[in-house]
Amino acid sequence: MQGQQQQQAYDRGITIFSPDGRLYQVEYAREAVKRGTASIGVRTKDGVVLAVDKRVPSPLLEDSSVEKIHKADNHVGIASAGHVADARQLIDFARRQTQVNQLRYGEPIGVETLTKEVTDHIQQYTQVGGARPFGVALIVGGIDNGEPRLFETDPSGTPYEWKALAVGSDRGELQEYLEENYDEEADLDGGIALALDALASVNEGSLLPNEVGLATIDIESESFEQFDHDKIESHLEENDLLDDGEDDEDAE
Repeated sequence: MQGQQQQQAYDRGITIFSPDGRLYQVEYAREAVKRGTASIGVRTKDGVVLAVDKRVPSPLLEDSSVEKIHKADNHVGIASAGHVADARQLIDFARRQTQVNQLRYGEPIGVETLTKEVTDHIQQYTQVGGARPFGVALIVGGIDNGEPRLFETDPSGTPYEWKALAVGSDRGELQEYLEENYDEEADLDGGIALALDALASVNEGSLLPNEVGLATIDIESESFEQFDHDKIESHLEENDLLDDGEDDEDAE
């Protein structure tokens, strides 16, 4: 009984390490990320691709209100997995940092610099009593001096740089798919195809355009572009991933 009470004490206090060196609240925040729908980032020679699964739980819900991809600056995009409200707070923080950098130095912020500013902010919430960690992971992609960069933020406040990654639900399967199929020489269209193929691999092999989010930041223009419904549908058709709804009709 006493051991169980001690376990609960470590469980409740974000600022208290357990005897084996763990912060349980940070681990619970990671579990919150796993319960969020998947987001994928792919770095290609021509830019960065962000793709998200934004499943719509009801036909009455406007799919445009499900926001999982955000523009942080002209050359930086962010995809999230986990608690949406937490993601919005971090993205607002990231946008402020891009503006501060532009005003202070007269130049766009570096993607790595921005990521570390965000993770420093996240890390503070693992040390302060009376607060909780952010239950979200972000994929930060953009262009630095003509070079594509792709980073992940973790609820512990640790940044990681990747060639391709997935966060959220089914991360293990998605990451395995990306590892098996990633090609460093792929162009932007190849990166889009890989990201959509990965999402389809955990969604019965097909996708609906209103349940997918897609954005790119390309080297040539160094600008963020979020795809509309028609453009997403076109890419799904091109890669033979479009869900035509025939199975649902047969079921009726």
